[in-house]
Amino acid sequence: MVTGGLVLGTIGVFIQEANVSPMTTVLFRCFFGALALLVWGACTGRLCELRLRAKEFGVVLIAGILIVSNWVLFFAAVPRVSIAVATVLFHVQPFLVMGAGVWLYGEKISRSQAASAVIALTGLALATGLFEGGSTGNMTRDYQTGVVFCIIGAVAYAGMAIAARSATTISSFALTWWQCAIGVVLTAWWPMWQGWPQTTATWFWLSSLGSIQTGLAYMLLNTGMTGLRTGRIAVLQFVYPLTAILVDRLVYGHHLSTLQTGGVWLLTAALWALRR
Repeated sequence: MVTGGLVLGTIGVFIQEANVSPMTTVLFRCFFGALALLVWGACTGRLCELRLRAKEFGVVLIAGILIVSNWVLFFAAVPRVSIAVATVLFHVQPFLVMGAGVWLYGEKISRSQAASAVIALTGLALATGLFEGGSTGNMTRDYQTGVVFCIIGAVAYAGMAIAARSATTISSFALTWWQCAIGVVLTAWWPMWQGWPQTTATWFWLSSLGSIQTGLAYMLLNTGMTGLRTGRIAVLQFVYPLTAILVDRLVYGHHLSTLQTGGVWLLTAALWALRR
């Protein structure tokens, strides 16, 4: 799980270096990710899990559309707000899932969960950097657009998670592969209209994004989860966003301000408490 989190934490570098439109990035992430997962499924004898009943496919279709929307918005947000800020903002989705559970299913939340949500919202507000303005340049319209993309993307991810809750008979491997397959179908038209990647370097970054950040990361995370307790999994999931913040600083020199750093730690503490 730690290795999987470290791998996912570098995803922003692949997005930035590929330097193509978000739709193109999603297409090839899905295409190469589906291929990598197909090879892994064949090697582990799990291809039979890809067969779905009609009702199951309906759930997978909804989840696929939502996760593809999430990826497009995330890839569009990264160049606008930086890898670190985009990753942090996208990780508010557990609280959205919790709120949806209360609204849709009448689930009750404890005082500790409510307190975690308040702390998370405070941390989120600080992490965006929108309250600093001035010399930081964070009040630009482009930056604000990136923040909006992050929030909408987090909502889409939460919707995917809620849809997946009703698909108890579908394995995580099948759900992930079908999401990638649906992503290919939804975005295949884009390069035909906007053009295909032109350089070898671009193809390298895009193929790596699918095979490493999707295929390999999935294999590592899901293999790791099988031998761990839920509490340990919850803690180790923070390897991803913290790695993304560090990578953004080391590779691109993007430093979070003091207020943003405080917001990140508040949000991290609240998410840790909720997932525990």
